[in-house]
Amino acid sequence: MSASSSLLDNSRYEKACDQAIAMCDGNMRSTIKALIMANEYLEAELEELQAAITAGCVPAPAQAASDAA
Repeated sequence: MSASSSLLDNSRYEKACDQAIAMCDGNMRSTIKALIMANEYLEAELEELQAAITAGCVPAPAQAASDAA
């Protein structure tokens, strides 16, 4: 990865951190708790999708935006 690409990624993560902290009124403990809860939700969603794929229930591909018009 190039240095400029790494800086862009770091900037993106810094901005995301600032936004998460701001959403929790600057309370770091609340921010960490919210992120843990979001992660657990996403892990549960992933497990459901993996189970559906294993069972052969593959979701239909989403239509492209140009197809919807």
